[in-house]
Amino acid sequence: MLSHVYIGISDFGRALAFYSDVLETLGLSLKFSQPEKSWAGWMQPGVARPLLLIGLPYNGEPAAPGNGQMVALLAPTRDAVDRSYAVAIENGGRCEGPPGLRPQYHANYYGAYFRDPDGNKLCVCCHDPVAAA
Repeated sequence: MLSHVYIGISDFGRALAFYSDVLETLGLSLKFSQPEKSWAGWMQPGVARPLLLIGLPYNGEPAAPGNGQMVALLAPTRDAVDRSYAVAIENGGRCEGPPGLRPQYHANYYGAYFRDPDGNKLCVCCHDPVAAA
């Protein structure tokens, strides 16, 4: 369904550090980083699309988060949700909702919400039930 998502940022070095740490907890790999062009992209290992891209806005104007806009990233486990949220907050992210069940969405929805250092809203979620021990 999606080819890529592009998130506008204002400071490439800061954003690269933030997203590299957060996306690593989700098992995503850096596909490319071009500091001279102020953009980078991540992918699932071995899967060409979709990509998550960060970069300065193409029009040269300041980056600004959209009202009501959010990117939700799929986590492989609830533990990955917890780890990515913790890493995000440790790296300058701002809490928009700590990790936990959100039964108002469905019985197994486990998610966390935060903003990156530029104010872009992100969600990390897992839809799977807890595995039986």
